[in-house]
Amino acid sequence: MSKAEKSARRHIAQNRRARHDYEILEEVECGLVLTGTEVKSLRGGKATLDQAYAHFRGSELFLIGAHIAEYTQGNVHNHAPLRERKLLLHKRELLRWQDKVKERGFTLVPLSMYFEGSRAKLLLALARGKREYDKRQATREREDRREMDRATSRARRGQ
Repeated sequence: MSKAEKSARRHIAQNRRARHDYEILEEVECGLVLTGTEVKSLRGGKATLDQAYAHFRGSELFLIGAHIAEYTQGNVHNHAPLRERKLLLHKRELLRWQDKVKERGFTLVPLSMYFEGSRAKLLLALARGKREYDKRQATREREDRREMDRATSRARRGQ
């Protein structure tokens, strides 16, 4: 991905707890089926993915629990903030992910929502829930890495 493509992405919302609570195995970019007022609300950055997850219904994939605030300038035809939204993937990818989700312990967790050009996209991850000891081990590794970085920077300053 080039620098120009990365700068074309405008992040709307991120699920920061996902990387802490889940072991991320695979990621895929999905399109979203949205209404007009949802898009306008997203352009204002009014979305959260904290309690969101994806679920298969038949052969279709839906985003459940994502909150997109009502558009303030909207009228009686405004959208419901917690409605289920259809996710768009190629049929091949849908079938492959559906097989993996059927395996025990896997879930589909949204990591971030962003605009790529004029289209709203969702970064979806195939994940397995972490146990409490896994979380403690990850925290310990992160703290050890920080301490090593501090020690090397102190050593560089001392030279």
